[in-house]
Amino acid sequence: MAKCAFLGLGVMGYPMAGHLVKAGHEVTVYNRTAAKAEAWAAQHGGRTAATPRDAAEGVDFVMACVGNDDDLREIASGEEGALAGMADGAVFVDHTTVSALVTRELAEAAAGRGVAWIDAPVSGGQAGAENGQLVVMCGGPQDAYDRAEPVIAAYAKACRRLGDTGAGQLTKMVNQICIAGLVQGLSEGLHFAEKAGLDGRAVVEVIAGGAAGSWQMQNRHGTMLDDEFEHGFAVDWMRKDLGICLATADEVGASLPVTALVDQFYKDVQKMGGGRWDTSSLIQRLRSAG
Repeated sequence: MAKCAFLGLGVMGYPMAGHLVKAGHEVTVYNRTAAKAEAWAAQHGGRTAATPRDAAEGVDFVMACVGNDDDLREIASGEEGALAGMADGAVFVDHTTVSALVTRELAEAAAGRGVAWIDAPVSGGQAGAENGQLVVMCGGPQDAYDRAEPVIAAYAKACRRLGDTGAGQLTKMVNQICIAGLVQGLSEGLHFAEKAGLDGRAVVEVIAGGAAGSWQMQNRHGTMLDDEFEHGFAVDWMRKDLGICLATADEVGASLPVTALVDQFYKDVQKMGGGRWDTSSLIQRLRSAG
């Protein structure tokens, strides 16, 4: 069993860190709001640390799941950052969805301290984190990945290395690009069914087993039809991710016209007050238009 630190106890990190304890690992947690870390420790029996550096001292693996590029730099860099406390040969596993640029920047800083960096964004949402059923897409050195994978398995149903540093983040961008167009298509289909006077659930029962079927259709059609959007992955975070996708597309010369359009549709949802709604709330934009 490994000694681990987990930095960031949001809707994803809180249960992920808990699964590490259940798997028998020794876990120290850090969260910007200390009360959240104390509540986690009371529930799971791990210990808390006042700074990322304190959490990282003497551990084999540091896992992080925070908000964005700046948040990641804050917990990883500087005198009180995790890298300052990590021992030579330790591994930093970043589960945050961030740019490949900051990933390469911090991986280089880590290497200068003898620390390996694995970029390991996840897919599966809050439910996947709570059930230990996340899909983890990784980039980084093969030997470091081989050491980290058995620990990541505590909260993953699938974990794979896609290449060198940054490959995990680039793969997560592909994931978000695919989801954006898919959710818009599902929203339009259900909206059409409503307008045409069809029973949306009955329609999905028929088509879900055919070529139109998807995870989103199976798991979100009911809540979309019931106007329930207080779960899953928030629109604000999706827009952050799509912004990364679109900026990276410019860098690599990829054309993402549908992604760019759906990003603007999510902007409309934010203007409706739905920034914290689940990404399936795209259907509300269609309903509001009549």
